[in-house]
Amino acid sequence: MQDAFSNRHPLINFIYFTVVILFSMFLMHPACLVISLLSAFIYSLYLKGKKALRFFLLGMVPLLFVTALLNPLFNHAGVTILFYLPGGGNPVTLESIVYGLAAATMFVTVIVWFSCFNAVMTSDKFIYLFGKIIPALSLILSMVLRLVPRLKAQGRMIADAQKCVGRDASSGNFLQRAGSVVRITSIMITWSLESAIETADSMKSRGFGLPGRTAFSIYRFDHRDRFILIIMLLLAGTVLTGLVTGVTGADYFPALKIASLTSLSLIFFASYAGLGLLPVMINGWEDARWKHIKSAI
Repeated sequence: MQDAFSNRHPLINFIYFTVVILFSMFLMHPACLVISLLSAFIYSLYLKGKKALRFFLLGMVPLLFVTALLNPLFNHAGVTILFYLPGGGNPVTLESIVYGLAAATMFVTVIVWFSCFNAVMTSDKFIYLFGKIIPALSLILSMVLRLVPRLKAQGRMIADAQKCVGRDASSGNFLQRAGSVVRITSIMITWSLESAIETADSMKSRGFGLPGRTAFSIYRFDHRDRFILIIMLLLAGTVLTGLVTGVTGADYFPALKIASLTSLSLIFFASYAGLGLLPVMINGWEDARWKHIKSAI
């Protein structure tokens, strides 16, 4: 599906993901955790469809429960003791269970946001933003971000090609399957080295790193980007105010102290939900606008 937010200026994309990821890490109020997780999941679902749903259900949900269950086994802080573990007799507290669930939700939310970041912030956007400031580091980071997707796609292609010539890694005895895996791995390493040499030669021929070198860019910061930036900063400023004033605060140790819901806190939570769902709302607006234009033809 076409993502209108991805077509905005790279600076808008980068600022947005920086803000939401930082807020997801520091806002530990249960309402904020739920808002951030749902926002990240909805946007990931919009970007990747069934692939995102499968990734969330098969990867993130088990990770959330495992992380939440492991914390009370190793963290015994808290004043509300529920029971004692057999053997060592270490206490399991209510605070450790609640904090484990909150920390696991935060951890999963950040992973989902980073998956959206990886889909929206392509390597050319990253180089456009930081190529003139830190050219070497921006190039390395862009290559790292695209390394895993490229390796997965190339590995799938090599495996399909090997299967066509009867060297499938999923058939045969153990030694034959192991040999097929080693062969595919060897081809992958050779391809990676050749790709690195070709990239280096291409960059050298284009004058990468030379002083005064210019770069072509298709990105323009227009009035729509300015409007989105203003809305984003207003929402982020409101959320930050709630964080600084403690309206959205939460302490888990030694006892649970979670800020109660008030009319003022609801404003901050609504602003946080608006910030998290901003890409989805932009996409919804663009879709409705496009349908209106088509109906008018």
